[in-house]
Amino acid sequence: MAADDKIDNKSDKLKGKVKETAGTVQGDEELRHEGKADQTKGDIKQAGEKIKDAFKK
Repeated sequence: MAADDKIDNKSDKLKGKVKETAGTVQGDEELRHEGKADQTKGDIKQAGEKIKDAFKK
């Protein structure tokens, strides 16, 4: 996994966690769900990178 991709994936997950927490604190369900979606996007991208790395070996 390229370092830039790894950073981007972690960034998506962190951004999602912040949104989820902010949504929970503010009682904003839409923001909370958006945060969970961002976290999932980061997880999916990370899994895709791991699969690509497995085929490179």
